[in-house]
Amino acid sequence: MRKRIKPVVVLVFFSLISLLFIIANIYNHSVTSSQLVSAKKEIPVATSTSTKTDESSSTESTDFVLKPIIDLSGWQLPQDIDYDTLSQNISGAIVRVFGGSGISFDSTAADNKGIDKSFKTHIKEFQKRNIPVAVYAYSQGASIEEMKEEARVFYKNASPYNPTYYWVDVEEKTMDDMDAGVQAFLKELKRLGAKHVGLYIGTYFMTEHGITTKNFDAVWIPTYGSDSGYFESVPETDLDYDLHQYTSQGYLNGFDNVLDLNQISVNKDTKKTFKKLFGTTSSKSK
Repeated sequence: MRKRIKPVVVLVFFSLISLLFIIANIYNHSVTSSQLVSAKKEIPVATSTSTKTDESSSTESTDFVLKPIIDLSGWQLPQDIDYDTLSQNISGAIVRVFGGSGISFDSTAADNKGIDKSFKTHIKEFQKRNIPVAVYAYSQGASIEEMKEEARVFYKNASPYNPTYYWVDVEEKTMDDMDAGVQAFLKELKRLGAKHVGLYIGTYFMTEHGITTKNFDAVWIPTYGSDSGYFESVPETDLDYDLHQYTSQGYLNGFDNVLDLNQISVNKDTKKTFKKLFGTTSSKSK
């Protein structure tokens, strides 16, 4: 016959187990919070490397501080963003306007024609707070003509907002001659009136598919390292690039989820390049 366990012993045992779970949860939360704080502190702040060369340049402020540049789309919902706070923590924004003709279903982020559902709100809210805004399109054209049509859809939707730059995001092999397709997209944008067009592309993908940066006005590359949420190292490439997306796991006050964070290439003059990409020499919201 089994010895009967007293109820008070059972109560004490389960109370101790519950207490251990509570302590473990508190510890895990503390570690996570600590990592988040650490990541935020490690976000790089770059200053201009330009020097005064003449009397006119001496009147310009040498106190040029570059905050992170973000890129975002309909996956970052406007209702989840405190635009006032986020705008105080960034120097510029690159907003997705077109998600690609390969989209065939309606989602939270884009409609079944590829148009981003939140781009108008994102652009208006940032421009209202004097944050310079560029735009990008995710290309998925499977032929020269489809690439041109994507460019037309992109320009038609973006141009009314006078973006500082048009970026073509190339990440998928969608046709045999990818370079011809990318160049067709670029040429069509230029024909329509886009004065400044840049290419977003991974260096390995670019090499693998024979895509060149020829004729583009700027280049933007992603290299994350361990993607820890903060800048880790300079990209190992000989490519002449202007903008570096250094993490997809960044955190900034004003948005409680992760963000892509970018900075001007460390090989470029920060102030001049920021002006080139965003049309201003001021990286601070007014």
